[in-house]
Amino acid sequence: MRDIAVLLEYLVRHHGGTAAAFLRRIAERHSRLGYGGLGCHRQKLDRWKKGTKPDQYTQLALADLLDVPSHEVIRLGWPSWLDNAIPAASLSADHLTTFLHDAPERAGGRPVQRRRFLILLAAGGVSALTIPSPSANATSGRRVGAHHVALHEQRLDALRHLDDYIGSGRVYAGAVGEYEMITGTLRSASYTEAVERRLIAVAADAQRAAGWTAYDSGHPEVAEEHFAAAAELALRSGNPEVMANTCAFWAIKCYSTNEPDAAAALVEAAHTYGNATGSARMTAMLHARACRAYAHANDPRASDRAANAALSAYENATLLEEDLASLYWVNQGEIHQLLGSSALNLGRPALALRHFQQATASSRSETYDGDSFPRGAAIYEARAAEAYLALNDLDEAVRTARKAIDHMGGVSSARGSSALINLRAKFREHGREPVIKEFLDMTR
Repeated sequence: MRDIAVLLEYLVRHHGGTAAAFLRRIAERHSRLGYGGLGCHRQKLDRWKKGTKPDQYTQLALADLLDVPSHEVIRLGWPSWLDNAIPAASLSADHLTTFLHDAPERAGGRPVQRRRFLILLAAGGVSALTIPSPSANATSGRRVGAHHVALHEQRLDALRHLDDYIGSGRVYAGAVGEYEMITGTLRSASYTEAVERRLIAVAADAQRAAGWTAYDSGHPEVAEEHFAAAAELALRSGNPEVMANTCAFWAIKCYSTNEPDAAAALVEAAHTYGNATGSARMTAMLHARACRAYAHANDPRASDRAANAALSAYENATLLEEDLASLYWVNQGEIHQLLGSSALNLGRPALALRHFQQATASSRSETYDGDSFPRGAAIYEARAAEAYLALNDLDEAVRTARKAIDHMGGVSSARGSSALINLRAKFREHGREPVIKEFLDMTR
């Protein structure tokens, strides 16, 4: 690793000429990527030279300037990724190339990463889930075993539940930090092939969690990089559960950012791996995701087929406590919430309300639990309020909207906040109605 001050001076010369110009270019990328404003004081560069680590979003802005994939920033950490960005660098081979074997094409951009990944899946199917060869570190370094991996798995499980309760805004850093710890172990420890495979799988799940929380926090481009890295890691790990979940969460990001065809392709790929888990609950969840993707694509026939398949598959689901741990959030109520959301996208507010009402009318174990999932409850309630509004049931629309606002209190989620902002915009179209006017005045 070369001296950080030398690296930064090289970049100043080749990407601005002066420290001020270099920092301005980083700030421009920082703003363009949606991260907000960034100061351009010379002292910032001086602090970096003395060892201060730039925050994650500043690093991602600099990486964008240097045409370095964002997942390389996360994978290598500061300042290793920066050293890699300098031409003619002579670095020793990174042990992580054992499972991140090919960096996605830089010139092609993010869609190329997704296409590359889907081509890999189409070529291999389940047979593509190959066990990686032992890394160079498999027989050197401090020995770690299954208990070490289990601790990471437990921590990621806790992050999932924290995301449900407090929102993604505070969980993203935890997911990235977990990934860095796992890859640190892969670099420095020794382990059996089975333990290595589990470490790679848990690294993939950490990247999936980072992708989901980045998207939910309002940074879809950052999320795309995390999901691409998670998918390749999962493919290398040989773990169908992690593979299916990664594709499913990646699909949410795609259909929510006007890429429904990409979402459908990801969900179709996920089905192969979902089936390999043997979980009917997983199959039902993936059909519900397909329903959402087709609804966003305005394909009612395909969406209806997927909706029926989701409900049919769920009939064969085992008890929640006996199923895959990652599916703790999937019950009959959740399936109906997803199908109701799809019906609303397709302009069917009455059908949407029937699903939303069924979501909370099931048996106790199958009803949607808004107290355990306040962000999700707020989003679904906002959608239900929109359906009531479309049917001109203004009193019920207001009552449901108030519930959504109560559930979002204290939860950090750009996606949840956006749902409420969009709902208020729809309410303003009926602003002359007394009940609507009163609601808008009280919730300014």
